[in-house]
Amino acid sequence: MKTDILADRDAAIRDLEDRTLVNLQGHLTRLVYISSTRDYNTGDYQHAGLADRFGPETAQRALEYCHRLVFDELLAMDLAELVRQLTLYIETTGAEREKVLDAWRRLQAYRLLVPAECDDLTADLFASNVKIALEALRAEPGPPQ
Repeated sequence: MKTDILADRDAAIRDLEDRTLVNLQGHLTRLVYISSTRDYNTGDYQHAGLADRFGPETAQRALEYCHRLVFDELLAMDLAELVRQLTLYIETTGAEREKVLDAWRRLQAYRLLVPAECDDLTADLFASNVKIALEALRAEPGPPQ
C-alpha cells in the first residue's frame, strides 16, 4: 500500500515538473509558484490540474515534496547564485526591479515561501540569506532604462 502511495506521488511530481515547473525560470520562481498554491489559512495545497489527474491527497503530497525540494536547493546556494535567482525571478514578474526589491525588503514576502514543516532555525537562515541577497542586488546598478 505504501509503495502505491509513493508511486502515485512520484507520478504527480513528474507531472508537475513536466507540465509546470519546467516552464518557470529559476528555483526562486518555482518556489514562489509552489508556495502560491498553498492556502495560508489551512496549509493545504490547491492545484486543480494535479488533483483532477491524481486526486487531492496525492496532489497535496506531491506539492509538499516539491516545495521542500526547491526550498532546500535554494537554501544550499551560495550568495552569488541566490542573487542570480532573485534577478531571474524579478525579470519574470515584469515589474520594475527597484519596486520589487523595495517591496520584498519592506513586506518580507519571502517568509511565506518557507515550507510549513520547516524548523525555525532553517526558516530564519533562509530569511537571512534572502535579505542579504536583496541588499547585494540593491547595491548593484540596475539595467539601463
